Amino acid sequence: MNLGQAILEALESLSSNKLRSSLTILGIVIGVGAVIAMLAVGTGAQDTITGSISGIGSNLLFVFRGNHTTEVSHIEPLTLEDAKALLDQFQAPSIDKVAPVVNGDAKVSYGGQTTSTTLTGVTESYGAVRNYKVTEGAFITEDQDLGRASVALIGPDVADKLFGRLDGLVGEMIRIEGQPFRVIGVLESKGGGTFGSEDNVVMIPLSTAQSRLIRRSRDRVDMILVGVLDPKLMSQASEEVSQILRARHRTKIGEDDFTVFSQEDFVDTAKTITGVLTIFLGGIAGISLLVGGIGIMNIMLVSVTERTREIGLRKALGARKRDILIQFLTESSLLSLIGGLIGIGLGWLISFIVGQIAAASGTPFDPKVGLNAVLLATIFSTAVGLFFGIYPANRAANLEPVEALRYE
Repeated sequence: MNLGQAILEALESLSSNKLRSSLTILGIVIGVGAVIAMLAVGTGAQDTITGSISGIGSNLLFVFRGNHTTEVSHIEPLTLEDAKALLDQFQAPSIDKVAPVVNGDAKVSYGGQTTSTTLTGVTESYGAVRNYKVTEGAFITEDQDLGRASVALIGPDVADKLFGRLDGLVGEMIRIEGQPFRVIGVLESKGGGTFGSEDNVVMIPLSTAQSRLIRRSRDRVDMILVGVLDPKLMSQASEEVSQILRARHRTKIGEDDFTVFSQEDFVDTAKTITGVLTIFLGGIAGISLLVGGIGIMNIMLVSVTERTREIGLRKALGARKRDILIQFLTESSLLSLIGGLIGIGLGWLISFIVGQIAAASGTPFDPKVGLNAVLLATIFSTAVGLFFGIYPANRAANLEPVEALRYE
């Protein structure tokens, strides 16, 4: 029996029991559709998260106090003097800009409206390092930082909560922890970021924050952001930062009391987490595909029992064991293959609906059905049909012609 003849006979057999075949195929459809949809959601989540991290700023290094990889007996805080030292072009020729930062929480109010937000003390270089833009007004200047000015930049979420609008706000007076500040600009929306929402934020000059709202001893800062001249110099810049801080903090070899992260480190970490999540979701969805395979096996066993006399007759007329085996394996493979193809369409439809719901809710999330996911689901569904069809096919092929013909 050649393959073409086997496929035609399999199609004829399946079409004679349309309802049963359809219900069997449905299990595979649901399984494949679930696998593709979950992989698409995982891929979309990974792209969204990594894109958000990459949008923080270009060629960026993050310097934090402390080191989670080694035990250090004494940890020096990061200071403004540390930040100034990183601008030394002789010790750090790869570094372009440096932006010290202090962070805290604060209550901001205007005209009876109050909201809790993230308060960030920044310098003039922070806008360029973090790739921040304003929709109106201007960023904080060096003069305002030196003069401890009572000025503030507000994020779009804060503007919407306090004023109910995003324009015409420059010059308005708000209160931060009861102290008056003049709005000098509204920040462009950035959405969610590595450190929480990038839109629910108020920025004030660093000196103002340290002296009046986020008090830090010894000019201590919470983080130092470092802008690098060129992406190719990221490793070199990271080493330059480390060497300068080691000398200033007088740390022992292998006992750094600070941590230097690059954007690539955050992206790699996010990819690892979302990759594990995607595999987990795909594995859970794969269980339904396994259940569909068991359904194929069950139906094929019923089919063998119903067609015992037919098998005996074919063997008596000269059909070989291999012919019977191919016939039943072809039927089970066709069931899973057809289910897999329909499941691909279902998976794409689910992904599309999820994307539309995300877009309607304002979430920047776009599930992506990749070619790898389609090929994996198709191959796996066909393999399921072959695997779960082997036992019924082998059982049919091993029937004795005489016993089969006497079967009632």
